[in-house]
Amino acid sequence: MLPTDPTKKLSFKRNISDGDLVIVYEKHDNMKAVKVCEKSVLENRFGIFKHADWIGKPYGCKVSSHKGGFVYLLAPTPELWTLVLSHRTQILYIADISFVVMYLELIPGCVVLESGTGSGSLTTSLSRAIAPTGHVHTFDFHEQRAAAAREDFERTGLSSLVTVGVRDIQGEGFPKDLTGLADAVFLDLPQPWLAIGSAGEMLKPDGVLCSFSPCIEQVQRSSETLASNFTDIRTFEVLLRTYEVREGKMDHCQTEGGTPGSRPCKRKHRTSEGSQWEQEHSGSSIVMARPSGEAKGHTGYLTFARLRCVA
Repeated sequence: MLPTDPTKKLSFKRNISDGDLVIVYEKHDNMKAVKVCEKSVLENRFGIFKHADWIGKPYGCKVSSHKGGFVYLLAPTPELWTLVLSHRTQILYIADISFVVMYLELIPGCVVLESGTGSGSLTTSLSRAIAPTGHVHTFDFHEQRAAAAREDFERTGLSSLVTVGVRDIQGEGFPKDLTGLADAVFLDLPQPWLAIGSAGEMLKPDGVLCSFSPCIEQVQRSSETLASNFTDIRTFEVLLRTYEVREGKMDHCQTEGGTPGSRPCKRKHRTSEGSQWEQEHSGSSIVMARPSGEAKGHTGYLTFARLRCVA
């Protein structure tokens, strides 16, 4: 997320300054977060890049090295930060994150409670959804992990939107001073049913809870606990399938109705008219689409529930 411009609500800084965090894009599977320092340089296989040359340029620009190689300088959005952050724990990725943000009904000004913080992947997206007037209170029982997350939020300009606490939510529950203040609660815990009672106390009337669990047995036990004070209990498994779309050559078999990647076919006798058509189109380029070999399978289950309003 880019630092917000205080003079314009919901507008973002577009040019790179000394001290900013940028995402250096080399290729789709090779990116890194770099803090801009006027006297520093970046060295990689494409050459040497002076940070001083980046200052003043817009995010998204292409910059060249001393030997002609180039990289792109991208803004540290939550989507890109999820791909480059240090993995202190298993993280949620874009498919699950987008689903969570939508079903928690987050808008600017919302207050969100999260446990546990982990690597901060989801927290970054939550903070953008509730900015500039909302707040995320995130908790992790591991002190070093919480400290590392706090440093990351400072690097990405989110420290004013996120408060990181060290607390065992399963054993102690959420802090009592947050009772009745939360619009939404997110749980990523090994035994989420132990925290559901406390989460219900934190939520405003009609507030929404989400629990992420990798195993269906955790979902079943959580749902049993939710049934006492929550309604509209639903569980989803988000499966993402990506496709590669590329330009390729079409051979004579594909002109007869074959598909890219199909087995070779026998030649058929052709009329002179058919032979002329094949000569004109054989080897021509077509656009081919196929499932990506990097497609991810199961990550976990997302269980949502709404706090029951008591008359």
